[in-house]
Amino acid sequence: MQLALTEALEAQEHDDVPVGAVVVHDGQVIARRHNERELTGDPVAHAEVLALRDAAAHIGNWRLDECTLVVTLEPCAMCAGAMVNARLGAVVFGALDPKAGGVVSHFELLSGSPLNHAVDVRHGTRADECGDVLRAFFRARR
Repeated sequence: MQLALTEALEAQEHDDVPVGAVVVHDGQVIARRHNERELTGDPVAHAEVLALRDAAAHIGNWRLDECTLVVTLEPCAMCAGAMVNARLGAVVFGALDPKAGGVVSHFELLSGSPLNHAVDVRHGTRADECGDVLRAFFRARR
């Protein structure tokens, strides 16, 4: 999670919401990204999607069933859908997202039902620290 937090802080350098994501395969980090929507003008440039893309390119296969995604914030519905489509093995996230969370807070899109793939979910890892980064970002913009 520390690497994901480091990525989250890098997002702030270009005024993106500080969310960071890391993909691990066989105990090795194979991708690490942060939000880039403001930087690129791309509405789907969430940290999770970018990290999944990089991981698939690294492995040479879109199936990421042996990978774990570590992310600082609960994934939204779009990112959860990308995880299902990538056949991701597991996701570990820090802070809950009470406004747009697609894994625990509003939907349980990774549970497998009614979708064709379930992703193992672990949440709450360094949740306070992950949430503090986000709260500080939004507080500075008010």
